[in-house]
Amino acid sequence: MPITYTSNEQIEVYRFSIPVTIGVPIAALFFQAFLPRHFPFFTYFDLPLLVVIFFAIARRSQVTGLLTGAVIGLAQDALTSQPIGLYSLTKTIVGYGASSLGVKLDVENAGARFLVTLFFYLLHEVVYFTVARGMLKMNMHYTWQHELSSAVLNAVVAVALFAVLDRFKQRT
Repeated sequence: MPITYTSNEQIEVYRFSIPVTIGVPIAALFFQAFLPRHFPFFTYFDLPLLVVIFFAIARRSQVTGLLTGAVIGLAQDALTSQPIGLYSLTKTIVGYGASSLGVKLDVENAGARFLVTLFFYLLHEVVYFTVARGMLKMNMHYTWQHELSSAVLNAVVAVALFAVLDRFKQRT
């Protein structure tokens, strides 16, 4: 499934209803906060990140992408014991990057979505690790095998999740 370059005339920009715009991120944050407590396997997933990537790609607006990432990241920061702003910064970068990529490439097929999610998950983890270790002096240890397996799992879930969320798209 090739990733194809699109011209500005071919770009479809989508919007979402208010309940979807608010409800989907809240549901992702809820599941992210509570599922890992009962099912440790869910620590591999970052549902708020997947929602940021989906909305950023669908809306194809850098400002909207970075604002979506910032708001969802701040909400995720509020639910964790990490310093406020750590998830917000990383998700803001991902939101901006995903929306910028969505403007240039056709990311509507499953293969493209898999690769884009894989890339942005890894970018998210690199930025998170760099800021946490470099700026905040947090004692963190990552294994690349764990991060790569998490990236692949999140990319697989993203393909299915994006297909479900596509039903809520509204053309502008």
